[in-house]
Amino acid sequence: MTTTEETPWMKKMRAILKGAEPPPIAKLIGFELVDVGAGSAVFTLVGDPSRHANPMGTMHGGVLVDLGDAAMGFAMASTLAEGESFTTVELKANYFKPVWKARLRAEARMVKRSRSLGYIECDIVDEEKALVCKLASTCMVLRGEAAAGR
Repeated sequence: MTTTEETPWMKKMRAILKGAEPPPIAKLIGFELVDVGAGSAVFTLVGDPSRHANPMGTMHGGVLVDLGDAAMGFAMASTLAEGESFTTVELKANYFKPVWKARLRAEARMVKRSRSLGYIECDIVDEEKALVCKLASTCMVLRGEAAAGR
């Protein structure tokens, strides 16, 4: 695990904070990176029933998972050294309250990082800081051929 803030991954993420093109999924769903640091990342999303609703009218759980996965992915990427990448091997979500229209904040933090694995947790809260969803992810570090092209 690297401790420098000047890794290629951190440079890319900081560029997004300064206005560089975000990943296509961020534009599709509408979430935005608002902070990134060593082992942490924060994304926001304004829930819109015309874009994010499931058949019952509440925000689709998959949208919440995408929001949290993005935050956890950036938190994981912030720990990678040059030439490393990662892939998610497990993802879990617990939902605590429905959302119709809200400004959500996904705050991800690295809980444990070893040479080959990272365990990240993420809380998604609404404007009142009420917990909407809690996620956890295990990611595997990829190096060499396994990291090529990722």
